[in-house]
Amino acid sequence: MVHSALRSDSAPSAPLPATADVVIVGGGVVGASVAFHLAEAGVRDVLVVERDEPASGSSGKPIGGIRAQFSDPLNIWLGQRSLEAWRAFTTRPGADIGIDSVGYLFLLGSEAEVATFQQAVGVQNELGVPSRMITPRAAHELCPFLDPRSIVAAAYSPADGYALPKAAVNGYLRAARRLGATVRTHTTVTGIDVDGGQVRAVRTTSGKVCTRAVVCAAGPWSAAVGAMAGVDLPVTPLRRQIALTGPLTPAPPRIPFTLDFASTLYFHNDGAGGLILGLSDPRQEPGFGREFSREWLEPFREAALRRAPALAGLEAKSGWAGLYEMTPDRNALIGRAGEVSGFLYATGFSGHGFLQAPAVGEIVRDLCLDRTPFIDVGPLSAARFEGHAAAVRPEAHII
Repeated sequence: MVHSALRSDSAPSAPLPATADVVIVGGGVVGASVAFHLAEAGVRDVLVVERDEPASGSSGKPIGGIRAQFSDPLNIWLGQRSLEAWRAFTTRPGADIGIDSVGYLFLLGSEAEVATFQQAVGVQNELGVPSRMITPRAAHELCPFLDPRSIVAAAYSPADGYALPKAAVNGYLRAARRLGATVRTHTTVTGIDVDGGQVRAVRTTSGKVCTRAVVCAAGPWSAAVGAMAGVDLPVTPLRRQIALTGPLTPAPPRIPFTLDFASTLYFHNDGAGGLILGLSDPRQEPGFGREFSREWLEPFREAALRRAPALAGLEAKSGWAGLYEMTPDRNALIGRAGEVSGFLYATGFSGHGFLQAPAVGEIVRDLCLDRTPFIDVGPLSAARFEGHAAAVRPEAHII
């Protein structure tokens, strides 16, 4: 009933409003969060335009990891603020998103990796993250699939976990619409009118909307949206894939979201008696292809043989492919365009968009309303790539 109501109320046949205070391009979790936060703040004429259905891109995929284990304090703050919002989601905005706080477990195979994570854990603890370094034996107790002889140590935070991305997107959008926002699906942006350095209108396949503010939350397609307004957003699409084992006999124990730092192998429960398996294949070329294929399972199995041998022989019953929205330093782009007044962006999350979405929605709301956000996101401006290598953001905890 809930999902059908969302579809009918956002039907593409409904006419676009002639004007909007803010037009959000993209109906994924970041765009949905921005819409909710703006509508909650009293901005009534908020319009979300989505080329397909809400959460039809990578936001609708089932990984849904949420964590604050990062090395860059800015990313830690974004993760920590978002974790608080995800845990309160049943109350605000009001939806069950299936939070499971199983924790995140990073497996470390060398002393160099241990040193990197020890330093990061110190920063995390200072900012309120309950992470800690643990022994191989303790890691094995948390994740029995692990061969403790294969690692030197691990980093663990019990506050992390995962949630259901599609439920979160729909929860945000339903609340935004209750507060007066408009959602239009199957509506592709074809142009952004800029005059005198100011956004004036957004043109779409369903008509033109006059506005003085656009938020680009178009994920992997953000570079093209930015170009329509003359704004350079260095975002590149990159396919990422996961496999699903289906129900296993015996059913796997409840384990943390487990990641091998060196190989990027990761796995966790799927909620249906099986496991989700993944790996960031370094051989993957950039592109918009989203077809599922199995060649990446070879390096996955090689990595599993080293860290979790019981997983190496598991059959992949099914799987999916989605797109990461990559930036050159694998950190987000959040801010206002300096050269075009009224153009804002929240994109390029490089795999961290879902986990940071609540905090980002809050920040973009404040930027739209000329308020001071809870944290300075100036370092995440797209301008950091304009020939200033020193402005590139560091981040070690990337998978």
